[in-house]
Amino acid sequence: MEFLLIFISAIFVNNIILSQFLGICPFLGVSQKIGTSLGMGAAVAFVMTLATIVTYLVQYFILNPLGLQYLQTIAFILVIASLVQMVEIILKKVSPALYQALGIFLPLITTNCAVLGVAILVIQKDLSLLQSIVYAFSTAIGFALALTVFAGIREQLALASIPKGMRGISIVLVTAGLLSLAFMGFSGVDGGLRTLFGID
Repeated sequence: MEFLLIFISAIFVNNIILSQFLGICPFLGVSQKIGTSLGMGAAVAFVMTLATIVTYLVQYFILNPLGLQYLQTIAFILVIASLVQMVEIILKKVSPALYQALGIFLPLITTNCAVLGVAILVIQKDLSLLQSIVYAFSTAIGFALALTVFAGIREQLALASIPKGMRGISIVLVTAGLLSLAFMGFSGVDGGLRTLFGID
């Protein structure tokens, strides 16, 4: 049941983009088309889950035993950058169309603060390895969900008659704010589920 709560909380209640405001760059940059958003969401899910596993092991089996906790951020960034390079090489061979569609935003996963944020959050929350994997994967699903919903809204906005002063980035930011407010409606759901199932 604890894993279900982590899953629901990471996707809806504490959505990495709309509640914690991490990963805004790809959220605004890759959300013009639903197809590209799904591809970006899948790439981030793979990198985020794998990065969380590797950084967890680095933290508990290298940094902590050697007393090098102060190198956490640098070590995590190096791990994430290496994983992104690997994903980029795989995508180039497996799906050249998706690789071309993602363009410059694929290397931006390296600097996507959502990936680094999740790697650091699982250490701060003192989660077990299995809980960390569930949290990372759930957060990635929440990231992909927010990105895809936002892309769908932006595709509809392209067909709408928008006042001249609100066109472009203005309407995009207003829409992002309204979507964030909509996700705030999920706040308290995890607390309610904990009470319902009698979990402390």
